[in-house]
Amino acid sequence: MRSKILLLVLMLIFTSFFSLIGCAPVEEEPAVVEKADGEKEEEVEEEVEVIELTYLSLAWQEEVIEAKKDIINTWNEKNPNIQVKYVQGDWGSIHDFMITSFAVGNVPSIFHYYSTPIVDFAGRDFLADLTPLITDEMKNDVFEGAWTSVRLPDEKIYGIPFLWESRITLYNKDIFEEANITPPTIEDPWTWDEMREVAKELTVDKDNDGKIDQWGAGFGLRKPAGMMLNLSLGFGGGFVKEEDGKHIIEVGEAEKNLMRTLKAMLYEDKSTTLDGIGLSGTKMLPGFYEGKWAMIPVIGVWARHRVTTDAPADFNWGVLPPLKAVTQAQGASTQTLSIPKDAPHQEEAMQFINFFLDTQNMAKLAQGDWLFPTRKSSIELPEFQTEEHGWDIATASVEHLKMGPWQLTPGFAEFQSRVMNPVLVEFFHDRLTVDEAAKRIEEEGNNVLSEYQ
Repeated sequence: MRSKILLLVLMLIFTSFFSLIGCAPVEEEPAVVEKADGEKEEEVEEEVEVIELTYLSLAWQEEVIEAKKDIINTWNEKNPNIQVKYVQGDWGSIHDFMITSFAVGNVPSIFHYYSTPIVDFAGRDFLADLTPLITDEMKNDVFEGAWTSVRLPDEKIYGIPFLWESRITLYNKDIFEEANITPPTIEDPWTWDEMREVAKELTVDKDNDGKIDQWGAGFGLRKPAGMMLNLSLGFGGGFVKEEDGKHIIEVGEAEKNLMRTLKAMLYEDKSTTLDGIGLSGTKMLPGFYEGKWAMIPVIGVWARHRVTTDAPADFNWGVLPPLKAVTQAQGASTQTLSIPKDAPHQEEAMQFINFFLDTQNMAKLAQGDWLFPTRKSSIELPEFQTEEHGWDIATASVEHLKMGPWQLTPGFAEFQSRVMNPVLVEFFHDRLTVDEAAKRIEEEGNNVLSEYQ
């Protein structure tokens, strides 16, 4: 109830705010002109129309918020006739807020979100087609893999991708050195089987009391669907196929192999802690600092920031490349900027987006979020190639990012939250076999998707 009240209050505030903006005349002070006879008269100045745009941001880290505001201030100084106002949004309420905004027709000029719901919004005719507004420079500089995350089958683009992430492995360097384990390299990454062997070797009862003190690996599995979807591509799967124009949930051998691998580490190898079933990736970090698990596999690259701010000063850690199954491929959504179809001044909004997401600005935003810029010219900058904090290894993983088949599936967000997450949690608690979990994911998932097709 409290969340609904909060959303209503936010909606009223934002609606009132958006209703006050648009085009505002700027009244100039009249100039005083002295005539030849010494008399003075006021010279009438024409009013200059100022276009006011709103940018709804989901940034939550202070340094990123300040970076965005600095970029907007620079734009406003350079473009007195097109002024942009920063509006703070929230990841927890943005979806409902935008749905309501589209319904009432009171929308921000530009809004920040991510590619999967953007594709859904585009399919529901909520968004402006940005294809004719994208410059050749931007089109060629942004990675093709990023464009595919926002491009519909008709080749139209409804969002500008600017940030994306991969999944890496964090490891404790001291534990590796003590066990004489040589970390894998970008050129020679570990397979899943190799990682499992190392995890078993690093799982030990250090004080001989009959209880494990140090696990080789710790997975955050509280909401495992997103991780499983992204990893399934490397196993040759994807959980979704298209048949006769419809999207169908299918859990084949590739997906089952991934499920078996993780469950085997929990119950056969006993090399990863069961505590992770109830914890998110970030909640696994304190145990990592304490040496309870030597690795946190397949965690988002953004987690490196948490390590730099939260870990003890003497904590010795590093980054390992993405694990290889059939390939190292990973699914990746992108963070995006979009323009609602009902928003006025769309060309001016796109002019601002081009400035906001130029090479240097995109790099600044990506570094602040510890993610990757989608521009080639940005990611080639020195700050993304340094060994410090594993940027070089993390950045190299971009080549393995690709669009998952689920990203164009109507209703997939509901399937993920209502079906896939709870079934997988039961599976990891060992209440379901692989085949039982697969059957439920398929049957219950396709029931959900049928409501959208």
